Amino acid sequence: MPPSLGRRALLLGTGGLLAGPMGCSATSRTEAAPATSVARPPLPPLPTTTAWRPDRGDVDPEVKLRAVRVVEAIGAWPAGRGGAAAAKKRVAALGAAPSLVDRAGALRPDADRAALQVIDAQYGGILADSASVLVVCRQWTPGHAGGTTVDVRLSRARPHWEVTGLHPARPGPAAAALPTEAERVLAEPRIGLPPAAESDIRSGHVHPSVLRALLSLAGTYRMDVSVIRSGHPLYVFGTDRPSDHPSGRAFDVGRIDGHLVVDPATSRRLIESFMRDAAAAGSYNVGGPVRLSGGATAYQFFTDATHHDHVHVGFTG
Repeated sequence: MPPSLGRRALLLGTGGLLAGPMGCSATSRTEAAPATSVARPPLPPLPTTTAWRPDRGDVDPEVKLRAVRVVEAIGAWPAGRGGAAAAKKRVAALGAAPSLVDRAGALRPDADRAALQVIDAQYGGILADSASVLVVCRQWTPGHAGGTTVDVRLSRARPHWEVTGLHPARPGPAAAALPTEAERVLAEPRIGLPPAAESDIRSGHVHPSVLRALLSLAGTYRMDVSVIRSGHPLYVFGTDRPSDHPSGRAFDVGRIDGHLVVDPATSRRLIESFMRDAAAAGSYNVGGPVRLSGGATAYQFFTDATHHDHVHVGFTG
């Protein structure tokens, strides 16, 4: 073969080798399946909630409603509205101080969206110009169910009561082991416990006298506890006397056998019976909407405006 022909054949052969891969690459780009976006499944819905309403028997419905609306505004939000700035706008729209959001604590978990249900609002104290409302709530975020109790402080103003402070519950971490009585209270279906009260028991800081009394009363009544230890004022409202609640030596009940204590239609006989049985279970200090006579001491039974909406059961130890 002449030398020129050999070189031409070699170049053509090389060109064919080079052209082959290039052609395959081009073909693969042309024939590759187009990229498709994978649709994300819809986010699971959070529980449906309802706005809390005061009872007709409340001493001052407005003060409770004012406290609750601020808690609802801070503790619930749609997707994408979970930041502090959005919460402050919601609070400001109520005419309350946006800075309250900075003191909301557990009421503002780190989540894209949240639902909140107020299950009780009781007085921690009410005076002529100031009040404490204990807002008991459940809260849901994606993949988590929880809740807290917030001691909302208010002062009388015009045209509305003004929310001046928020004190969310701080139950503390769960104990590694619990006494048998605590386990029994947690397992007792006749004792309704909101999130903060349940966490109080799990922390191991609730006095045995409280646990024994709850179990004793559950033998006769179904009851919904509102507050045990955390989320309650440190002092008896308006005084310098320490409350029995923060030391784990008291509990409050807002519903007995399915009936709200604050509801005027609830049998006064039922409430009186519960209060007397609470004293028989060892309480030295039982307060409620019914004025009772008798008792082992002059201070065993009492009533006032603060305890118009719940029964307080306290212990010395």
